[in-house]
Amino acid sequence: MSTEDEVRAASEQFYAALNSMLNGDTGPLAGIWSHDEGVTTMHPIGGREVGWESVGDTWDQVAKLVSDGEVTLNDQLISAAGDMAYEVGVEIGQARFGDKSVSFDHRVTNVYRREAGEWKIIHHHTDVSSAMLAVLGD
Repeated sequence: MSTEDEVRAASEQFYAALNSMLNGDTGPLAGIWSHDEGVTTMHPIGGREVGWESVGDTWDQVAKLVSDGEVTLNDQLISAAGDMAYEVGVEIGQARFGDKSVSFDHRVTNVYRREAGEWKIIHHHTDVSSAMLAVLGD
């Protein structure tokens, strides 16, 4: 299997875990994320989290707010060199925040690192979603 295929498989695992989170289950995210203190995320609801403890906590918080969610990655581009790789694309999906449905369509960058022979995500960054912020602000 080529490095790009390995990263694509890790991406598929990440998006399966993200879909689980959008339906209240954050368990699978812990398996694909590095638990390093340097991992980061910049969610569509704003802010920046650093370190697995903070990153994992934000996924838990979001999972408590959303349901009936689904996200897919479109226009995927992967580049890898050595033990580092990144992908860019467009996340398209929807989720319910309480009683309100929100659709999203935003750019994303994910960074992966090979750790003990497995590709783990170390950074996830999306555009800020004004639709999500509007619902959360209500």
